[in-house]
Amino acid sequence: MELKGKKVLVCGMAKSGISAAKLLVKLGALVTLQDIKIKEDVKEFEELGIELYMGKNPDDIVKNFDLVVLSPGVPFDLPFVGIAKENNIKVIGDVELCFWFTKCMVYGITGTNGKTTTTALTGEIFKTQFKNVKVLGNIGNPYGDEVLNLEKDDAAVIELSSFQLETIETFKPHISACLNITPDHLNRHKTLEKYVEAKENIFKNQTKDDFCVLNYEDEFCRKMAHKTKAKSIFFSSKNKLEEGIYLEDDSIIISYNGINEKVVSISELNLLGVHNYENVMAATLISYLAGISLDNIRKTLRSFKAVSHRIEFVRTFDGVDYYNDSKGTNTDASVKAVYAMVKPIILIGGGYDKGVEFDDYVKTFEGRVKHLVLIGDTKDKIAKCCDKYNFSNYSFANSFEEAISKCRNIAKEGDCVLLSPSCASWDMFDSYEQRGDIFKEIVNSFN
Repeated sequence: MELKGKKVLVCGMAKSGISAAKLLVKLGALVTLQDIKIKEDVKEFEELGIELYMGKNPDDIVKNFDLVVLSPGVPFDLPFVGIAKENNIKVIGDVELCFWFTKCMVYGITGTNGKTTTTALTGEIFKTQFKNVKVLGNIGNPYGDEVLNLEKDDAAVIELSSFQLETIETFKPHISACLNITPDHLNRHKTLEKYVEAKENIFKNQTKDDFCVLNYEDEFCRKMAHKTKAKSIFFSSKNKLEEGIYLEDDSIIISYNGINEKVVSISELNLLGVHNYENVMAATLISYLAGISLDNIRKTLRSFKAVSHRIEFVRTFDGVDYYNDSKGTNTDASVKAVYAMVKPIILIGGGYDKGVEFDDYVKTFEGRVKHLVLIGDTKDKIAKCCDKYNFSNYSFANSFEEAISKCRNIAKEGDCVLLSPSCASWDMFDSYEQRGDIFKEIVNSFN
C-alpha cells in the first residue's frame, strides 16, 4: 500500500505504537499519534513532524484519516474503531502494517506460554545459517524498528501475542507455531473461544506450501491441524510420533522426511522443566523445516541459556537459591515454574487481575510450596483459592520489597525463593521486565 501523503492515525504510545509511527514517517505518511494518557516528553515526536492527540479517545477525529493503526494494547472493540469501519477506513495493527513492507521470509510463534523462550532460541539457531536475522515482536523488539533493514535473503523471527494477531489481514509466516493454549487475557477477549480464534489467525493465510508446528499434547493445538491449510507437524513430550519431534526417555528425537535421529539429550540443555523441553522441540522443528542443519541446531541448543525473567537463576545466598520468573504472568506459566523447581519453594504470587481463576496454580502447592507471599490486586482472590484447597501457609505483603524481605526471612538453607506471580504486573509495575529487574536488584544487594 502506498502511504506517502496519506493521513494515518496511530493509537497507543507504547513501544509498538511509537515504532509504527516512526516507520510511517519514513514511508512519507502524515502521522498523528494518540494515547489516552498524557505524555510529558514529546519533543522527539514534534521533531519528527508527528502530531499528538493525547488524553482522550480519538472518536471525534478518526473520520479525518486514511488509515488507523492500533498498538497491541488498544482493544479492537472501542467505539472509535467502529466509527472508522463505518466510514470505510481500514483499521490494522502494527504487525500487519510492518508485514506490508517485509521482503524476507517470516517465521511466527504464538501460544499462551513459552513464546519468548522459543522465539529467542529459534532466532539464535537461525543466526548459524542466515546472514541477517531479526528477532522481533512481542519479545520486546518492535517489528517497525527493523522491517526496512530486512532484505530478501534475511529472516524475521516474530513472537506474536493474541493482541497482535487480532488485527492481521494479510500477515503470513512461512512457518508458524502455536505452542499451547490455556485461559489468558479473558478481560480483553471475553471468552476462551475468542482468545483461541485470535491465536489461530497466525495460520489463517498460510497455504499448502507453508508449515504449522503444533503441540500434540495440547487439545486446542491438535484441533488446529484440521483448520490450517499448511502442512501440520507436531512436537510431543509424552508420545512417540511417526512424523514430528518427540521426547523419549531423556532424548529429543526428530522423525521427519525419512530421518529418525536423536537431536540432543535433555541433560545437555541449560533449561529446566518439561515445558522448556517442549520449547526446545518447537524451535528445533521450526529451524529444521527452515533448512538449518541438525549440527547447527545441536550447537545452539547446548549453549542456549534461559531468557531473562523466565525461571532465571539469580543467585544463591545463605544456601537459598533465588529464581526470577516474572514472565509467569498467567497460571499455566507459573504452574510450570513450580513443577520445574526441585527444592522446597518460598513463592511470591499475585498482581494485576486478568479475570482468570487460580485453582490450577494453587493445586501445585502441596508438597512443593512451603510458603506463599501474596501481593497486588489479586492477593485476596488467590488467598480465597488457597483456603478452598486447605493451603494455609500464606501471608500478605503491602509492597514488593516487603514480599522479598519476608521470603528471605522464611527461607532456610536448601530452599528456593521463586518469583512467579501467575499475574500480569500492571497493578504495581510498568511491565513484567521492570518487576523482574527490581527483584534481581534487591536479591543481588543482599549481604
